[in-house]
Amino acid sequence: AFSISNAKIDITKVAQAGVAAVAISFTIGVSAALAEDKGAGQQVFKAYCAGCHAGGKNIIMREKTLEKDALDQYLAGGRNEAAVITIVTNGKSAMPAFGRRLGEDDTQNVAAYVIATSENGWDN
Repeated sequence: AFSISNAKIDITKVAQAGVAAVAISFTIGVSAALAEDKGAGQQVFKAYCAGCHAGGKNIIMREKTLEKDALDQYLAGGRNEAAVITIVTNGKSAMPAFGRRLGEDDTQNVAAYVIATSENGWDN
């Protein structure tokens, strides 16, 4: 017969297992959300940005592309999503401001797409 009376339960191990399960669930959930954001960002990019920035290029100021090195060099604060969000929202030089046209989610998604694509290369 089955008896629990002799079983020893290590509460620390149970707690660690619970924390690990939550961390894994959160990571999987975030990864799925980021994948959706990148797809949404790509759609925003195609609709609003590709006219001037197709393939990560820049038809107005040719040296200021969306390639990794150019973003590192020309973005205030360097190549990061916050810097892209600032440019998309407020514009700069010949780049128009999209702050009134795009919602916060669209702006964040397109910034995530630009950074991820610059990392992987626009030709991939």
